[in-house]
Amino acid sequence: MIRGRVIGKVWASKRIEALPRGALLEIEIEGKTRLIAFDPLGCDAGEDVLITQGSVAAAYFGGKAAPVDALIIGSIDEQT
Repeated sequence: MIRGRVIGKVWASKRIEALPRGALLEIEIEGKTRLIAFDPLGCDAGEDVLITQGSVAAAYFGGKAAPVDALIIGSIDEQT
């Protein structure tokens, strides 16, 4: 898993049909690297999130061949 922070939304009015409905969010990792992740949870800017990538992210959609390489799997409420 990767920890990151949501820094914004990415709007795509044209998408391939295999991409499910949901938000695409820009995530900052370690203050430098950025990536785009699919968000099934409804996260907002400023939230710390957990992300999974690769085949694990794609497997979330079951038998559908969704072209998702990064998936938000959790929103971090607190760290102790």
